[in-house]
Amino acid sequence: AAGGRGGGEAGAMQSALFLALQHDGGRMERGGRRRSEAEEAEKGRMKRTIIKDWKTRLSYFLQNSSNSTKMKPKKVGKHRTYFRPSPEEARLWSEAFDELLANKYGLAAFRAFLKSEFCEENIEFWLACEDFKKTKSPQKLTSKAKKIYNDFIEKEAPKEINIDFQTKNMIAQNIQEATHTCFSAAQKRVYSLMENNSYPRFLESEFYQELCKKTPITRAAQGT
Repeated sequence: AAGGRGGGEAGAMQSALFLALQHDGGRMERGGRRRSEAEEAEKGRMKRTIIKDWKTRLSYFLQNSSNSTKMKPKKVGKHRTYFRPSPEEARLWSEAFDELLANKYGLAAFRAFLKSEFCEENIEFWLACEDFKKTKSPQKLTSKAKKIYNDFIEKEAPKEINIDFQTKNMIAQNIQEATHTCFSAAQKRVYSLMENNSYPRFLESEFYQELCKKTPITRAAQGT
């Protein structure tokens, strides 16, 4: 009888232990699920914040691009580049860096990305050089050359770019009698730097990936 009672007590203890473990396991599973849901919600909030910040910067650069254009675009196709591109248009930017720079919206998006990486001086210098090469007046050429040198080239310039000392010295000499090729070497260097470093990261960015999707960015993400 004693053995029966002992066996019964042992069985009861095992059953109680099993139920306790099952209860704890269920609680842990629910806790893990709640944590997982909370983490996903946090990721979603962070993603929306990133997209919203992108939209704010992008709007600024698109507006500046629009205001700085002296002549209104004659063709509807050119004007469309100020608006959100189709996923197919956005995917073209991944085929070549020039495809991205040639598109007004793409250029503005890339500038917004560089601003987020604190290296927007690279694209600003490249754009200044593009404008410089189109300048016809010798007087304006010289004044623009000096401004570009003061803004981007000289030591401790407000937007100093990362180029070697020899190239800087060559530019300092050439701007005395400015020609359209004054900044050619430096522009090639900066272009290569953007193409090999910032451009691949831009293509992997959250914002670019959203542009390539067929589903539009939500209103919450747009910040509207």
